[in-house]
Amino acid sequence: MPAYLLRRLFQSALILLGISFVTFLLLFVLPADPVRQIAGRSATPATVENIRQQLGLDQPFIVQYGRYLGNLLQGDLGRSYLQKTQVSELIMSRLPATLQLMAAGILAELVLGLTMGIAAALMRGRAGDQVLMMASFVTVSAPQFVVSLLLLYVFAVKLGWFPIGGYGTLAHLVLPAVTLGILGSGWYSRMMRSSMIEVLRADYIRTARAKGLSRGRVVLRHALPNAILPVIAMIGIDIGIFMGGIVVVESVFGWPGIGQLAWQAIQRVDIPIIMGVTLVSALAIVIGNLVADVIAPLIDPRIRLR
Repeated sequence: MPAYLLRRLFQSALILLGISFVTFLLLFVLPADPVRQIAGRSATPATVENIRQQLGLDQPFIVQYGRYLGNLLQGDLGRSYLQKTQVSELIMSRLPATLQLMAAGILAELVLGLTMGIAAALMRGRAGDQVLMMASFVTVSAPQFVVSLLLLYVFAVKLGWFPIGGYGTLAHLVLPAVTLGILGSGWYSRMMRSSMIEVLRADYIRTARAKGLSRGRVVLRHALPNAILPVIAMIGIDIGIFMGGIVVVESVFGWPGIGQLAWQAIQRVDIPIIMGVTLVSALAIVIGNLVADVIAPLIDPRIRLR
């Protein structure tokens, strides 16, 4: 295990380095000029050039990236061009809201998706299976803003059960979490159905049934722990996606997460914030996948980390 973790950490560092290089390069060749955003439309050419020199944006790409990488290795994500605040402070201020929405959203995805997937696998080939898979296809295809606005209109505006938007209480969290659960449940249900069908065909499942075990015990005790392994890998990916922010859902419900911060930075070409959010999201994906790989052997002892 220690050797495996060291190797994965080294690979993760290379991945993050590659992501930082590609992202910085794309922002460097971007037609939009961040200096113009800072200086304003009425700024003189001399003022624009002065700001460009102060920020070091007049230097070649390799010099700018080298300076950024050197600061990054010291834990410095840079300073926002427009807000004049450390990027790490801006991200940390949004992190609690993002973590809350991430945890609640993934929980909602799992509850809906696993339930649908297991039920569909047990009803394979029957009408219930077809209905559930059609529902999963609809949830995967539905636009985020449509589901968000529909839930907001029905449960907040019409019924008044939940606040229209905002952040701070459990009531504010329910609708955005359920929205993410509905949108992501389709992927989990389809994955769970395929995995469960394969596991239910295994010899040890037939043996368990032959011993007279109840159907519920066979499914929950013997089939589910093995069928859920692919789902764990998907959770690792979802962690990174949620850490990067779900811009549409956060915008509709007024949720002050990292996604809102990233969207504002993109509109203003605030490169340090864009870079910071990208790296934090990439780091979350790397950590999520690493945790999923470590958890897998605990669920299925046959898996060996190498």
